[in-house]
Order: sequence, then structure tokens, then C-alpha cells
Amino acid sequence: MNTAPSTGKMVENTVFPILFAISFSHLLNDTIQSLIPAIYPVIKKSYHLSFSQIGLITLTFQMAASLFQPFVGMYTDKKPQPYSLAIGMGFTLIGLVILSVSNGFYMMLLSVGLIGTGSSIFHPEASRMAHAASGGRRGLAQSIFQLGGNAGSSLGPLLAAWIIVPFGQFSVIWFSLIALLAILILSRVGNWYKGHMLNKAKQGAKVETVVNTFSRKKVILAVSILLVLIFSKYFYMASLTSYFTFYVIDKFQVSVQSSQIYLFVFLFSVAAGTLVGGPVGDRFGRKYVIWFSILGTAPFALMLPYANLFWTGVLIVPIGMILASAFSAILVYAQELIPGKVGLVAGLFFGFAFGMGGIGSALLGKLADSTSIEYVFHVCSFLPLIGLLTGFLPNIEVKK
Repeated sequence: MNTAPSTGKMVENTVFPILFAISFSHLLNDTIQSLIPAIYPVIKKSYHLSFSQIGLITLTFQMAASLFQPFVGMYTDKKPQPYSLAIGMGFTLIGLVILSVSNGFYMMLLSVGLIGTGSSIFHPEASRMAHAASGGRRGLAQSIFQLGGNAGSSLGPLLAAWIIVPFGQFSVIWFSLIALLAILILSRVGNWYKGHMLNKAKQGAKVETVVNTFSRKKVILAVSILLVLIFSKYFYMASLTSYFTFYVIDKFQVSVQSSQIYLFVFLFSVAAGTLVGGPVGDRFGRKYVIWFSILGTAPFALMLPYANLFWTGVLIVPIGMILASAFSAILVYAQELIPGKVGLVAGLFFGFAFGMGGIGSALLGKLADSTSIEYVFHVCSFLPLIGLLTGFLPNIEVKK
């Protein structure tokens, strides 16, 4: 990969080698993260954990992955850190090693907390680097970046079914090789970003101004609506990523390995739908994509709790594909709403998304213990209807 920035083309052209490298690193990062919910059926049985404890493991991971992100983004807006991604992956590597040898609930909490910390360092600065390499095609750049993450998330259940279920918890140690590979790639990306900043300083940065006529009050209202939409998306995602395996095992009496295949189908559908949101938003407007991606999920989500096994497998495909296009559109919409704060906005929205996923998982685990896992999916099926709030978002016109 040629990581030397081109003096004349750095701002005008999209730097696809860097975008693909960041996307692939996102794939590796999220593959590691997806191992955590994928091994829940294994550790629940081995350590006799309740659904509430499973939810607390997710909460610990997601809160560690969310709380630091706005602060990382705010800091790197002022002082970009080219090698912070590789450092963050180092935390993930340590967490993986501890997870492989964990012999109790609290040691697992420590391990997932370290993996979450690595994620909190990764996402804001990686999003900033994707923005720098976008050449103005921000939606496309964010979609390529998100594609890697969602593809990585889809691999976790398959890897768990093929490796962790047959060979046990200690086999998690082999995934430290993925973290080492990511560290090498991110170091190269850091070299490019450092050169990019130096060239920018030498040339005198071309300031790209984004003009909107909205008052502070309207901006706050729009951001609040976007955060509510993130709540809707990630609470619903939490029900599927953390508890879908238990749902199909409980309702249809499938094996653990078969349940992982169904989870993979959903997560692969999420990955397949990721590329739609950004480019379509670039072409037609972010608001239309947000409308479709949140509210469009509702009919399929409402049918899911009443479906048999075959139709469950069918319905999770459009649910995943439609829901996937939301985040890139929401993130770029927010970055255009608050110009000049790319890292802060990325940290806020990635952090809030992870936080909502963690809180959702903990609350849904508690609800599953007190009622049933099937009841949880009945309740969550109404969450996509919150997408109706998209109608209150202002239309943004970008003028360069």
C-alpha cells in the first residue's frame, strides 16, 4: 500500500487505499468485539450465568467503549494523534488474552472492559481519518468505513461456531493474531495521516466551510432527535446481537451452533446493507436515508415475533439490510449540522450508540429473566416506529 500523500490530490481526490485499510482495520476490530456476544451461550452454560449477568457483561463492554469516545474525539479535533489507533488496538490485545484465561465473572468484566477501551480509542480517530481521505465524498467514506465494521461483526458468530464452541474458551487466544495484524496496518495508516497533516500545514489548509442557517436551538433539537433515533436503532440491535441466539434456541429448539448461523445471517445482512446509506445520502440527502433506514425496518420487526423458523431466517435479512444504512447517514448529517467538529461528533455518536447497546442489553436481560426471551422480542418489535421522529429533522443544504 502506498501511504505517501500526493501533494496535489490530497484534498480533491478520495484516497481509496487508505479508506480500504481503515475499513479492513475496522473489520478486524469489530470481529474481535463480536466474539463477546457470540460466546455468551458457551460461558452462560460453563459458569451458570443468568441473563442479567450476560447483560452486565455487555453493559461493561459497551460503557467502556462509549464513555471515552466523545473525549477522545474532542481531544483529537484539537491535537490529531496519528498512532492512537494502534495504541487502542493494544488495549484490545490485552483484553483478548485475559478473556481467554478468565475463570470467573469479574475477570470477564475486566477483559471486556479493556476490549471496550480499545474500541473507544479506535472509532473517533478512525472516523476522522476516513473523513480526511474522503476527498469530499463523506457519505461514501463513512459507508466504506462502516462496511468493514459490520462485516467484522458478522464474522464473530461464525468464528465462535467453528472455533470457540468446539475448542472452548481458551481458543479465544488465537484471535490475538488478528489484533497484532490490525496494529501493523494501523501503524501504516498512522504514517499516511502524519504525512497528510504535514503536507496540509505546508500548503496551508484549504478550509472547507459548511454553511447552515439554523439557530443553536434548532441544532440542539436536531441532534436530540438523532440521538433518539440512535437509541431506537441500538436498543433494537441489542435485542438481536445479544439475545437472538437464545431466542431461536428457546423458541425453535435449535442447537447452539445453528443459532450462531442465524445470528451470522442477520449480521451479514447488516454488513451487506451498509454501503447503501452513505452514497445515497451523498446523492439525494441524508434525511431520506434516515427515514427509510429506521422506519422501513418497522413492518419486518413487527412480524418477527410471530414467524416460524423459516420466516424468522427470512425476515432478519431485510431487517439487517435496512437498519444498516442508518448510522452512516446519521453521522454525516450530524457532522454537517455541526461543522468543524468531526472527531467530537464521531465520538459522541459512536459513544452514544455503544452506550445504548450496553444499557439496552442489560435492561433486556433483566426483562428476559423476569418474563421470557420471547416477550423481549415482542416488546422490541415496536422500537423502529420511533423513526417517525425523522419528520422533525431540518433539511440541510451544504455550500462549499
